[in-house]
Amino acid sequence: MRTTPKADPALLVVEDDAEIREQMKWALSSDYAVSEAGDRRSAMAAVRREAPQLVLLDLGLPPAADSASEGLAALREILQFNPGTKVIVVTGNGEQAVALEAVERGAWDYVSKPADLKALKVILERAHHMATLEEALRRSHQVPTDGTFCRMLGQSPGIRQVFEAVRRVASTEVSVLITGESGTGKELVARAIHALSARKDGPFVTINCGAIPETLLESELFGHEKGAFTGAHRQQKGKLEYAQAGTLFLDEIGEMSLPLQVKLLRFLQDGQLERVGGRELIRVDTRVLAATNVDCREAIASGRFREDLFYRLSVVEIAIPPLRERGEDVLLLARAVAQRVSNDLNQRVKGFSPAAVQALQAHAWPGNVRELENKIQRAVLMAAGPTIEPADLDLPGGEPAADQRTLREARAQLEKECIQRALLAENGNISRAAEQLGISRQALHDLIGKHGLANPR
Repeated sequence: MRTTPKADPALLVVEDDAEIREQMKWALSSDYAVSEAGDRRSAMAAVRREAPQLVLLDLGLPPAADSASEGLAALREILQFNPGTKVIVVTGNGEQAVALEAVERGAWDYVSKPADLKALKVILERAHHMATLEEALRRSHQVPTDGTFCRMLGQSPGIRQVFEAVRRVASTEVSVLITGESGTGKELVARAIHALSARKDGPFVTINCGAIPETLLESELFGHEKGAFTGAHRQQKGKLEYAQAGTLFLDEIGEMSLPLQVKLLRFLQDGQLERVGGRELIRVDTRVLAATNVDCREAIASGRFREDLFYRLSVVEIAIPPLRERGEDVLLLARAVAQRVSNDLNQRVKGFSPAAVQALQAHAWPGNVRELENKIQRAVLMAAGPTIEPADLDLPGGEPAADQRTLREARAQLEKECIQRALLAENGNISRAAEQLGISRQALHDLIGKHGLANPR
């Protein structure tokens, strides 16, 4: 049985130098169906005619070859015609600022002249892979329209901008700095970038730079050799090596010491590291995403953070809005969390009273989404009926529920809450939950029946 040969992916080379166009065509035609254009007008004609998946775009195009204006205009028009096109821009040496501007405007990646052919082929291969995945996703109608996005939830303009930024940067290899207050969901954003990237089948490794003592953080990141320091009884890989072919997420990057910032910058520049106590340079293919809740520019001004590392990490910066600026997302998130917790605990909570809704909307949520999740979990446990009341939320202004209950009712509610928490903590294991509560298995069974509880396992 004869099969039709698979067509090569279409690649458009936009370059005003005819000799360079011919060199690119000769070098890439074995893997791609290469077409050429020498200016913006002919480039757009080719885009409309052939709809290429990939475009290699020189930013210095006539009639303004000495600036990037024509190239950036071509980038805008290409992405307006087809937002899924992967555009790799080509810039001259010393024009990194222009290249970064192009990435912020939607370019997939950039290379500097003279382009390293081997590196360019890798970039094109990854771009083609991502374009193919995105096209399959669009065809299968898997793009959500209900406010959910990679385990995140929201419909406010601010969070929608975050979702769109994630979509754009996920298909690139650029470094991303995720900023926002504590509890806004920075790790979820990092996980979303990884899940939508070409590295999704590789590991996603996290490290909290603020939770590990400075003396141990270097070893955690870069690993160490046997005998490097007291207690180093064997060779140990670091998080960067464990994230090979995947993504490393550096949370609270603003807490990293200046000497370690220098070592991280060196890795980001050349992709090589030395373990603590080692002499061998180890090449590692890891994408680094970072997050912080501090103002890095203020930290730079005060000498606590290196400016060169900041610009290396923040090729693209994604700022997550605080919950107080997300409007109706508060209720959307509260209802989703209440439903999930109710299902996990087999509770009969169905929703929020009007007064509870008002309390949710009036609260400033200084702890953001993390605080909201904690308050809703408590409310589901404390609710005496199918509706959550303001007192259940334990928010400022809420009346204490104990004032309206008898001592017997308050004791019964506390007893029920303790049992539910123990069962949930032990994943429904009766023996371990009874041990945690300091009672026998039979006594726990009796109490479960008394309160009409179901085992959450």
